[in-house]
Amino acid sequence: MSGRFRAGVAVLAAAMGFGALLAAPASAAGAVPTTGCGQAVAGAGTTTVEHLTSGGIDREYRIYVPARYNPHRQYPVVLSYHGHGRTAEYQEELSGFSGSDVIAVYPQGVTGTDGKSAWTGAPYSAPVDDVRFTGDLLTSLQQRMCMDPARIYAAGKSNGGGFVGVLACRMADRIAAFAPVSGAFYPQGGACHPSRKVALLDFHGTADTTIPYTGNPAKGLPSIPDWLSGWAARDRCFPYPVSVSPVHNVVKQWWPGCSLVHYRVEGAGHVWPSTRPNNDSDTPTAIDATPVILQFFKAHRLAGA
Repeated sequence: MSGRFRAGVAVLAAAMGFGALLAAPASAAGAVPTTGCGQAVAGAGTTTVEHLTSGGIDREYRIYVPARYNPHRQYPVVLSYHGHGRTAEYQEELSGFSGSDVIAVYPQGVTGTDGKSAWTGAPYSAPVDDVRFTGDLLTSLQQRMCMDPARIYAAGKSNGGGFVGVLACRMADRIAAFAPVSGAFYPQGGACHPSRKVALLDFHGTADTTIPYTGNPAKGLPSIPDWLSGWAARDRCFPYPVSVSPVHNVVKQWWPGCSLVHYRVEGAGHVWPSTRPNNDSDTPTAIDATPVILQFFKAHRLAGA
């Protein structure tokens, strides 16, 4: 692509604004009606630990309900998945969605083949169906809380980010937007044929030695640019991204014609980016992922839900 044409694309994108480049209207074939409106909810303003049986297995999750929860108002839901060997409690502290005006849910993975918690889509994950668990969990919550079926979102770190990638492939008819952070996109996640164009926001550090930015062929891990190119082709985006640097050491890329966005955090390791020390690292990064993710989610709804 010529420099002149690339510059023209950048000007067009700036003129239209990011909101004009959202994905085409989505099919809501998988949406489930919410019937929980009008019911009182215990524990508003706090996080509670709850259980659900899915696939014959007892599953655990943490859930935060906004302090001023109104049972007659539909709320967005953010699912946040922990990394390999981590816990739902760790992920709640790390991602920090609790306290926002959303119902924040932190599922707990089951013990995998290496004795550590994990999610479907990794070589070390247990033989359980975490996609089914996610669907069962959402259905259960919609039966007893006032959730907006058009505003269900998923984020996750590392193996949890990889699982968010799996959900983008298999639950795009029910989840409006996805945000993997330092994602581990193993081939064990399977083929990817989403039912619609997917809204996807990705973060990854260039100094990540756990899930290298340049990939790990021995483990089947793609480079992050290759993984993004796959989504650009899948979502029928313009093939070349527009790149800007919103802050020093951060490059933001987005692909015109769809809703694919990537933040390349220069020099960052295997972390959830934060401008303050967090559970992942005592060294702050140049950008805070959580508010960027919430803003991205806010811009996307599942059409027809």
